[in-house]
Amino acid sequence: MENTRTFKEKLFLVLKGLAMGAANKVPGVSGGVVAFVAGFYEEFLYSLKKVNRNAFKLLFTGHFKSFFKYINGSFLSLLFLGMLISFFSVSKLLDYFILHYELYVWSVFFGMILGSIYYMAKDFNDWSRTTVVALLLSTLVGLSVSFLSPAKENDHLVFVFFCGIISVSGMTLPGFSGSFILILLGNYVLLLVDAVNALYDTFANLFTGNYDLITSPERLRMLSILAIFTIGSITGLVTFSHALSYILKHYKNTTVAVIIGFITGSLGVVWPWKETLYKYQDNGRLLLDSAGKKIIKNYQRYIPELSLETCYAIGLVILGFAIVLGLELYGKNQKKHA
Repeated sequence: MENTRTFKEKLFLVLKGLAMGAANKVPGVSGGVVAFVAGFYEEFLYSLKKVNRNAFKLLFTGHFKSFFKYINGSFLSLLFLGMLISFFSVSKLLDYFILHYELYVWSVFFGMILGSIYYMAKDFNDWSRTTVVALLLSTLVGLSVSFLSPAKENDHLVFVFFCGIISVSGMTLPGFSGSFILILLGNYVLLLVDAVNALYDTFANLFTGNYDLITSPERLRMLSILAIFTIGSITGLVTFSHALSYILKHYKNTTVAVIIGFITGSLGVVWPWKETLYKYQDNGRLLLDSAGKKIIKNYQRYIPELSLETCYAIGLVILGFAIVLGLELYGKNQKKHA
């Protein structure tokens, strides 16, 4: 399988990584949904599961080619290359659009979530008492999480490591948004905006020959936070993949029902028509954290009035739904020509 991938297949794997990286950045959206809909979820879990004791034995004994082949390295490296590129390109672009066109961005993702629910539910026929209960409970959990109030930012390295483990949950468990959990933990801006921007700025400084800012205490602090966060993410990715592979093998139908429930519950997070509520003191002053950022209290959702803006948003919901259907058709065509 390693050597039979065409250039086109390799390119599409990088693009799938881009999509996963972008989805993981958006609160309420899960990179695992991209993997599930695009048809490479099981291979993704299988490849991560191969990062085990045998893999490390091959690595530490110098059998690098065997190690690379054992963990399906061609697949993982291309996918993670796409995610890495996403952090410095698509994610930056998403930050801009969320800041300036928030309603329209959420509308597209809301449509994509609806499309993902349709995609997964239409071929799922094992509706028993167990799977229905699993679906209802996971939907309830997903909706309940979307109404929780965010905590205060915490840059303690042990907590940052824990955040890293949690943040990748969305890559392995479709419908469970790691980035939204980071918002609830209070560290979304710190880890997915400030820390990533610090690394981006460091590369930019190195490229221009400016070494002064690189050694500044604040920059070094942010880079150390990013390093610990990355280690936690890798740990979580491997751990979750092993657990989910076992669960999917022994309880596949129940697990799929839970995944559909989580994705349905995430609609509460990505509902396009919402306003951000911030925390205020008794005297009416806006509360800021230690970094001078506004402290989010929660989100207020509302039913929109009929307007041209609302029509645009609904059109983008339909577009998001169509994107998922397009991915499904692409996946079917790929299987026919395989």
